Amino acid sequence: MVMSLTTYSILVLVLVLAVCVELGDAATAVDAYRLIQYDLDGAPYGSRLAALNHFAGVAPFASGVDLSRTAVILPLRDLNFTLLHEFITGKQQLGGLLFLLPQDTDNARKDTGPIRTILSKLEHLLIHANLPYPVYFAHEDDKINEVLPDVQRGDGTGQPASATTGGLELMTHSFKLVVSTSEPKKLSSPTITNIQGWLPGLKGDGTSQLPTIAVVASYDTFGAAPELSVGSDSNGSGVVVLLEIARLFSRLYSNPNTRGRYNLLFGLTSGGPYNYDGTMKWLRNFDQRIRESIEFAICLNSVGSWDNELWLHVSKPPENVYIRQVYESLADVAKELDVTIGIKHKKINISNSRVAWEHEQFSRVRVTALTLSELSVAPELLHNTGGLSDSRDSVDDTAIQKSIKLVAESLGRHIYGYHGRNVQIFADNSSLALNPFYVKSWLDLLSQTPRVAPFLSKNDAIVSALKKELADHTDEVNVYHETIDGMFTFYDSTRSTLSIYQVTSVGFDFVMLAIIGLYLIVLFTVLVIATRGFDELLLMIRRPPTRKSKAA
Repeated sequence: MVMSLTTYSILVLVLVLAVCVELGDAATAVDAYRLIQYDLDGAPYGSRLAALNHFAGVAPFASGVDLSRTAVILPLRDLNFTLLHEFITGKQQLGGLLFLLPQDTDNARKDTGPIRTILSKLEHLLIHANLPYPVYFAHEDDKINEVLPDVQRGDGTGQPASATTGGLELMTHSFKLVVSTSEPKKLSSPTITNIQGWLPGLKGDGTSQLPTIAVVASYDTFGAAPELSVGSDSNGSGVVVLLEIARLFSRLYSNPNTRGRYNLLFGLTSGGPYNYDGTMKWLRNFDQRIRESIEFAICLNSVGSWDNELWLHVSKPPENVYIRQVYESLADVAKELDVTIGIKHKKINISNSRVAWEHEQFSRVRVTALTLSELSVAPELLHNTGGLSDSRDSVDDTAIQKSIKLVAESLGRHIYGYHGRNVQIFADNSSLALNPFYVKSWLDLLSQTPRVAPFLSKNDAIVSALKKELADHTDEVNVYHETIDGMFTFYDSTRSTLSIYQVTSVGFDFVMLAIIGLYLIVLFTVLVIATRGFDELLLMIRRPPTRKSKAA
């Protein structure tokens, strides 16, 4: 009988402990993407911590409440920028921040929706802030949507849970956000990789050096969350246009009868967000004869989200013979496509380290160059570089195709001497027609691939894919690895697993402690009666104090 009673007691105790463990188990676990951490000229920016272990809280909070041990959850759809500004400026000390991005982000980020505008504004604030706590992004999903209402109910008083206040009500449950990771470390000598494809022209008798036309696009991105910076428009669109132009001209150049008397140089450059640092180093690696042979370079930047107008940005006066030729050629084709081309001239300041457009790096080494873009004004440093709002749905496939036709046709007429003539070299339904499936497949791939240069290895999958693609359409491909500009320092730990734990209230813990204590007293009493009898129990209770106790 004693044995069965003991077994039964152990089972009850195990059941009680199992209930306690279950209440402390993780409610859900999701992928979390940390706000970028970097230094610019020694000044710290971004999220300076990575590990997180704090109670969750959801606004609104009571005035003057202490949030230093609270991880605040901010759903993007209900984002309060006034409150966020208080967090960023340090008026409110936080334990951490978690931004919840919409579940259906592709549809939510359409140009016509407010989410894309909110994302752009949010990113602008965060990348220029120094935040001394962990900041993460996560996508809403069914698991988080189940937990969030419970967190909101728990914060209904405006007083967030903490280790001491974690809900004194008996059945109130709080939630903890936990990211178990080591503190971020500096990336040692991050590299940027430039990829160059060469398509030689046909030399005539007595021709020692052919002129060269360069088509260039920066392929890397920058954003608040490196793991979410896919840059469909900036500058995935430019990369796709370059690859399709390389494919089209490779078909012409594969036949000696249609090979032009121009060399074509295709450059996929890295370091674009950092003053086009990779472009500068790529140009320095050029053989001087190649650099001197470049008649002009056309740089492609954000050409996938426009309606009827593109802009040609130049550093040399529009009266320059090559600038005028390129502009007139583009304008002629643009008229046929029923779109317009504007031109903007901005002198470069050699003493200023800021490089707003990629063509300015060419101008600094005295190479005629221009940038074709949907942007009428140069973006600020680290802006419009493929961040959170720049998703697949921010790009219009029709705009991409018009950009390809515009550039390819104008280059073709320049190379083959058809300037001013309405000759369709890349006519629809011909063997040289644009391939929309090729364009879409590359745009889809780039829109799923984060490309923040410091976090890409030399042999990263996307780098290898771009190299292989250029190799398929050019005669010679070279890859150059460089170290990123020393004014930028980056830190690792960009992606982690966020666990959300359900935590019982302090009141519930006290009640469970009392129940377990009472249970142990009852168990002790029953065991004594069963083994020694009731009289022995009474004797133990009434037993007089020992001599040692009396002496005390």
